[in-house]
Amino acid sequence: MAEGVGFEPTVALRLLLISSQMPLTTQPPFQPLIINNLHRVCISQFDFLILQSDTACVKSEKSPPPDKNELSWQKTSYANLIRYAPSGKYFARIRVGGKLIRQSLKTKVLSVAKLKLADLEKQERSKLEGQQSLVEGTAFFRDVAKEYVERLDGMPNLKPRTKAYYKERLTAMQKSWPELNATDVRKLSENDCRQWAAKYSKHASPTNYNNTLIVLRAILAIAVEHGIRYGNPAQNLKRVRVNKKELTLPSQKQFQELVQEIRRVPFGPGLASADLVEFLAYTGLRVKSEAAYVTWGDCDFERGEIVVRGNPDTGTKNSESRRVPMIPDCRLLLERLRAKRANENPSAVVMRVSECQGGITRACKVLGVVRFTHHDLRHLFATSCIESGVDIPTVSRWLGHKDGGALAMKVYGHLRNQHSANMAQKVVFTQASQISAQASPVQNNDLKLTPKTEKTAAQAKAAYSYPWWASKDAAEIFWGQANEPVQIVPPPKHLESAKQAMGREVFEDELAEPQTLLEEFQERVGEAIVEKLKSKIFQEN
Repeated sequence: MAEGVGFEPTVALRLLLISSQMPLTTQPPFQPLIINNLHRVCISQFDFLILQSDTACVKSEKSPPPDKNELSWQKTSYANLIRYAPSGKYFARIRVGGKLIRQSLKTKVLSVAKLKLADLEKQERSKLEGQQSLVEGTAFFRDVAKEYVERLDGMPNLKPRTKAYYKERLTAMQKSWPELNATDVRKLSENDCRQWAAKYSKHASPTNYNNTLIVLRAILAIAVEHGIRYGNPAQNLKRVRVNKKELTLPSQKQFQELVQEIRRVPFGPGLASADLVEFLAYTGLRVKSEAAYVTWGDCDFERGEIVVRGNPDTGTKNSESRRVPMIPDCRLLLERLRAKRANENPSAVVMRVSECQGGITRACKVLGVVRFTHHDLRHLFATSCIESGVDIPTVSRWLGHKDGGALAMKVYGHLRNQHSANMAQKVVFTQASQISAQASPVQNNDLKLTPKTEKTAAQAKAAYSYPWWASKDAAEIFWGQANEPVQIVPPPKHLESAKQAMGREVFEDELAEPQTLLEEFQERVGEAIVEKLKSKIFQEN
């Protein structure tokens, strides 16, 4: 075939012929253009073809095996309900507000699971509706306060009375700040909170004000948590100082007259109220959470103890039961009541009333005694024990404190004026005053030893073959001095050895009752250690 004549390319060519650039002839000058374009198209079409022989030995990539966790979950014929194969229990798998929730329904029965699924979905969607305004950032104070109450009810570590008290503080705050509920929490300023605090602190007690402030901070903290606010406007409000209450307690004579006056009332729960007044004063129990639940089965007359268990649902204040000894007056009271009610079951409560404030207030008014409360009877018990010579740590255990006596020392370290005046007469500085105070001698550890005392200490040392007073073991020094009536070890060294031996804080007043410390020491270390100390310190010459 002649060049340029009858030429038909076998490959589809896309030729753009522009009259100004290409001649109107098919003579040989046009041949190079066609061949070049054909070569370019062939290359572009065949360069990316792969021969089948090149891939014959290549293995196809397999998909990864399914996850074992995926195989453990089985679908059911009901929406949002799945089953976990290893345990056989059903789970809910729902999406609420864009959040995927997978929660166990705690059942292996399909019919029960369907019912629980409906309840769970209703609960979650109801919760979402209550929080929707918080999420969107448009919430009034009452909305955030509602969530605070819901969180408060869901706290398992708080007792019902504590929850009720915080709700009372919230109600008091809302009453003292009427426009607060309808206020957008975003518009609350620190100045608004300060103005309310200044007004509320004038008529509220320091304790109530401080706890109300805690509630306000907690509610606004929820708003910060949801992103409605950046900061807490109540964070910088200062607490009010709580001044220590000066206790004015009745004397023993006034107390007996007060009980008789309560019994004198011929109507109402006068007799039962008088019994409760005595019971609280003789045991130091808390009236509503402890004394009201003491049963005859808790009164162990053989061992002379009362088991304090508290509320059957919530227990005592520190959630621990304890044993309180029956002092002689308490035993007489309980024996008298038991004789009158001998047919009652051991599960029957001892006290027939749970409060006696009305009788106390009336009797105080009649006798001209300063009014006191149920809790003041607890103070009266602690003060009477301390004045009778019981050490503060022991009183602390009877009261149910867990701090080894620190709180009791702070609260009950006071003494009544008459007892304080009697104790002051025992402090001696001069020889003349020492003669007048011989009727009630007292050991004065701060004074220097006289020659007679030094001689007595030397004689006491001579009675021992083992010099425990010079030992490096604090237990030996403590045990030796606690069993020795003569002061051999200097008081500061004796006190420090007692602290190390007891493993707790020991107060100087406790050294005046060495037998009590020795009994507690034996309970702490065991009889084996005590016998070892005895054989080492009191060995015969």
